[in-house]
Amino acid sequence: MLLVSLPLVLAAQPYQKLHEKAIVVDTHNDVLSSATMHGLNFETDLKGKTHSDLARFRKGGVDVQVFSIFCDDSYGVGSAFRRANQEIDSLYAIAGRNPDKMQIVTTPEGLEGAVRRHKLAAMMGVEGGHMIEDNLEYLDSFYRRGVRYMTLTWNNSTSWATSAADETNRTFTVTPYGLTERGKAIVRHMNGIGMLVDLSHVGERTFWDAIHTTTKPVLVSHSSAYALCPVPRNLKDDQIRAVGENGGVIMVNFYSGFLDSTYGRKLQAFLTRHKPELDSMAAAKAPGYAVNEFLSKKYPEEADSLRAPLSLLIDHIDHIVKLAGVDHVGLGSDFDGIESPPRGLDDVTTYPLITKELMRRGYSSTDIIKVLGGNFIRVYKANAINLRPL
Repeated sequence: MLLVSLPLVLAAQPYQKLHEKAIVVDTHNDVLSSATMHGLNFETDLKGKTHSDLARFRKGGVDVQVFSIFCDDSYGVGSAFRRANQEIDSLYAIAGRNPDKMQIVTTPEGLEGAVRRHKLAAMMGVEGGHMIEDNLEYLDSFYRRGVRYMTLTWNNSTSWATSAADETNRTFTVTPYGLTERGKAIVRHMNGIGMLVDLSHVGERTFWDAIHTTTKPVLVSHSSAYALCPVPRNLKDDQIRAVGENGGVIMVNFYSGFLDSTYGRKLQAFLTRHKPELDSMAAAKAPGYAVNEFLSKKYPEEADSLRAPLSLLIDHIDHIVKLAGVDHVGLGSDFDGIESPPRGLDDVTTYPLITKELMRRGYSSTDIIKVLGGNFIRVYKANAINLRPL
């Protein structure tokens, strides 16, 4: 009798099937500013160079990606708005060259249509209110170009809002902490045109002023829980509850430094071991995030040992669910803007591992679908109604 050897076909695991069924949304990825604007093209295979590229988004089951439009505080009046528009131009160009793979979407209906057609639904969020250069016409211009959220501050404050970094370090003296009357007017204007108010990076006073000003659900695009990792970029328990009461959503950041309370100490020891290079980059006035990224790439084995366990990311989701409910949490990876994601989450292909861990923790399929993207879509829809024309 002749035995024919047939190829082994492995059935998809339950978590993989659920992941494929869900609309997976990530509200914060920095590949545009960190890679595309430095000569790399995420249309090509960038494995080993970045966390993200077009083929890997598909492999990881990412249906909706909000691309961060970002420049740091070295850009100001006369340059920040222009730089942001260069990044927007780049995303439009990439989408134009890949119409069968991705589509820039500006409405909930457009998002759902792109997902049905199995295209990456590409959205944009401006990370830092300094990019409107104190000009509401620039904010409107961003909206017309497709930007659908703005982070009120990055680490730098504006003339109308203070950041978490400045409020914590008490280094900003131009205006009282929080939102000025101008800042509150900007929040109301964002509500009116359908621009989601993003409260990542903002100081506590700015957070509370914005919560008390907004008439629509807020977004926290890439932050985690302060109770588990007490850094200024994370939300305290009363803030988490307030986002829940507002109807908003907190998208958990994947950065080890925002997940693991021991990361800061371990990172400092790592930097101390490489002090000559650290001093050299400091003398060249390289920003801290660039220094960390450079050293992590140069010493990958040491950097890998610093990474948080994946279980800690799920702990942050659990904490937010406990305080605000499962309708108010999602994923805001910060991929390509961080040098240290959790172990296992090496790039955008690894999102199914989150689904697997949520199933293991006992989350229902319905609730997992909410966490993976449904909660963001609800908030997006809520911000897209009763708009005034521009």
